[in-house]
Amino acid sequence: MSDGGSRPARVEDVHELALAMPHVTIYPGTEERPVYQVGGKSFVFFRTPRPDAVDPETWERYPDVIVFWVASEDDKQALVQDGTSPFFTTAHFNGHLSVLLRASRIGELSRGELAEIVQDAWLSRASARRAADWLSRHGPGK
Repeated sequence: MSDGGSRPARVEDVHELALAMPHVTIYPGTEERPVYQVGGKSFVFFRTPRPDAVDPETWERYPDVIVFWVASEDDKQALVQDGTSPFFTTAHFNGHLSVLLRASRIGELSRGELAEIVQDAWLSRASARRAADWLSRHGPGK
């Protein structure tokens, strides 16, 4: 792929991909840990360390958790059920349509896979009109 889609993903790609989606804003005051929004709804954000996401050996809070919205509980389960997947969830996110990813494991995804995750997150939160417009220009087969 000429865009580097097959290379390992990097944290910088999250920022680049989120900002490449239309109508995206960064929630004011979150520049250090950006909260990317579309139409006032968050779709990707860099979470502060929280007590629900900790190293099972040291009990230290993960400092590098990224949250991605998903369209459905089925989509969420598809990403977190495989124990080898870098995506996970915690009890705090039960019933919440999102998955978590540690930045330290982002390289387990290709840039292309990360692009799909970011685009799907955006689509899950964008208005129906914005989503349909984007899909008409970028959807399958485009």
